[in-house]
Amino acid sequence: MTETAEQRNIVVAVAGGIAAFKSAALVSQLAQAGHNVCVAMSPAAENFIGSATLAALSGKPVVKDLFDPSYPLGSHIEIARQYDLLCVAPATAHFLAAAAQGHSDDLLSTLYLCFTGPVLVAPAMNTEMWNHQAVARNVDQLKSDGVTIIEPGTGWLSCRTKGAGRMAEPNEIAQAIVTAF
Repeated sequence: MTETAEQRNIVVAVAGGIAAFKSAALVSQLAQAGHNVCVAMSPAAENFIGSATLAALSGKPVVKDLFDPSYPLGSHIEIARQYDLLCVAPATAHFLAAAAQGHSDDLLSTLYLCFTGPVLVAPAMNTEMWNHQAVARNVDQLKSDGVTIIEPGTGWLSCRTKGAGRMAEPNEIAQAIVTAF
């Protein structure tokens, strides 16, 4: 990704999947290109990547709590108002279901529902999950809602198999973000 003449305000929301390690490279690329990056992460994401890593790469504290006292109106509301684009990477089957059905029981799903700008999601899960009819229905619903799906690739998965469901590479996601603007 090349540096941009215009700084954008981008939220990278990290859901709890092993592909969260790739989010670090994405955040780094966006920040190095001159963008203002806010990272929001689910509690499950912290099982895969530490918030200290993402804070260092973004240059600001990671938002992890729906009721963060530094956001008196609610972190989901203030972040949605301050940022231009939301990218969920990785987007787990849980996040896809919550977003498609309008559930709002955690930081990432409430942030999604509050966000009025472009939304991109980069799904990541094992092949069986990615090929499940329920996931396909949720992806179709999100597409019809105007969400850009950055399709997962095929390759080696953490479950020790090869197949579809591997999160797109950080440079592909960064390019999709640039294209969305």
